Amino acid sequence: MGLSRYRLNAFIAVTDMTRAEAFYEGKLGLSVVRADADGSKVYASGGVESLVVYPSPDHAGRSTATLVTWYVDDVELVVDELTSNGVTFEQYEGVLESGFDYGTDEKGISPRAGGGKVAWFKDADGNTFSIEGDR
Repeated sequence: MGLSRYRLNAFIAVTDMTRAEAFYEGKLGLSVVRADADGSKVYASGGVESLVVYPSPDHAGRSTATLVTWYVDDVELVVDELTSNGVTFEQYEGVLESGFDYGTDEKGISPRAGGGKVAWFKDADGNTFSIEGDR
């Protein structure tokens, strides 16, 4: 059976919900589906509830890994839009052992190892997100 037929949500810990609302709603343009009694907010993306942002001063920003990826049609277009909304994209330099150069351009866009493009950004707590696409 497995879990592949079930919907999943990503949960993101933040230290300040007011600052998080400004980022997720204002800069990313996500729509709030509901606010829960514990102070968390549930956001829709792709037409379904998919991202839960919750207050947790002890756990926010602890992971250095990418926590959520949005798959988009045109990475450059979305990077430009989010940049105009005040999102800052990360700059990376480096080459993997395989020889693949994952360094980013001036916009923060990197070639993706399997083809296409990827760009990373962080929220105010340092949680890392990305957008990926074929172009």
